[in-house]
Amino acid sequence: MVVRDEWAISCRDLAGRRREVTVLVSSDRVVLIAPPGEAAVLTPLDVGRLRAALRDAVVSVGASAAGEDSEEGDDSELGPA
Repeated sequence: MVVRDEWAISCRDLAGRRREVTVLVSSDRVVLIAPPGEAAVLTPLDVGRLRAALRDAVVSVGASAAGEDSEEGDDSELGPA
């Protein structure tokens, strides 16, 4: 399975031109990038794609955080030196 850290969702601006909303993961944050200076007009299908991209991004951030937690936990399991 390929893990992606960036998703592009097609949309239109208010003038009907094709644009994209981008969802990406940056460290432990989910970033949503809208078309610059524009409104993103989404069809119901595109809203579903945006929802899926946001869900996947949160899962990716959660997996990264869980990996960091388990690394920190490894030291504490060794007991006192």
